[in-house]
Amino acid sequence: MTEHRQLQADTALNGAIIFPPQSRACFAASYPEEPHKLRHNLPEHPLLALDALADLGETLPESSVEYNRGDLPIGIEGKPGATGLTIGETIRNIATSNSWAVLKNIEQSPAYAALLKELLAEIEPDIVPKTGRMLTPQGFIFVSSPDAVTPYHFDPEHNILLQLVGQKAMTIFPAGNPRFADDRVHEAYHTGGGRELKWDDGLGTAGNTYHLAPGEAVYVPVMAPHFVRNGPATSISLSITWRSEWSYAEADVRAFNHLLRRIGLNPKAPGRWPASNRGKAITWRILRRIPGIS
Repeated sequence: MTEHRQLQADTALNGAIIFPPQSRACFAASYPEEPHKLRHNLPEHPLLALDALADLGETLPESSVEYNRGDLPIGIEGKPGATGLTIGETIRNIATSNSWAVLKNIEQSPAYAALLKELLAEIEPDIVPKTGRMLTPQGFIFVSSPDAVTPYHFDPEHNILLQLVGQKAMTIFPAGNPRFADDRVHEAYHTGGGRELKWDDGLGTAGNTYHLAPGEAVYVPVMAPHFVRNGPATSISLSITWRSEWSYAEADVRAFNHLLRRIGLNPKAPGRWPASNRGKAITWRILRRIPGIS
């Protein structure tokens, strides 16, 4: 057996049930629009140990690694400055480095791709009947120092965050509501802008906070604004994510609306699921092929 195949064999889940029946039932009832907590049985795993994650971070391309200071406010303007540490140093010394780090698209590594595939396959039967085929499966690993903050932002994927080590609290706000993320911010993001959102202390009571310990998870809907506060110890979390045709259509409508706004119109925001948004989405997919449009 080659070294690569041996690694995959050593790190396979071997048919273990990760999401127990009660969690599966809750997920099936709430997906895709309602945030909710789940239980998971993902065991201690050699691919998710700190040294393995530091090694992974050092092999991923620069665009797939993000790491910043941990003592950030909930709301920031743009990307924070560098810490002066490498990604490997950040993760290996996470207990004292006052940082948070995210390893993006871990499926670029064959061993991590196999782990992600096994996890998503378990919940696929609950997903396909509602939002169709699972598209663009991706994995993200978050490693955070004690008390670190991941600032207020949104993400374009359907996402389950599994807490593995330590504790954290994620506060999630309603998706698609311009009070929490203005339509123009959505449009800017889907045409190349950042995902960071402007924070207002008046928003705090409007979100739902989910406290996560090892063995717990939370489902986050597409583009639901959220921020995260880490607990008093080092934290490791795994996000398993996927896209759907609906999520891609929502993104394309936002991009098309950006174009309409540039010519002086005030476009209607895309509807949340189960609205199809297909008309505008198809129009944008045609227009973006024209040089200079996007």
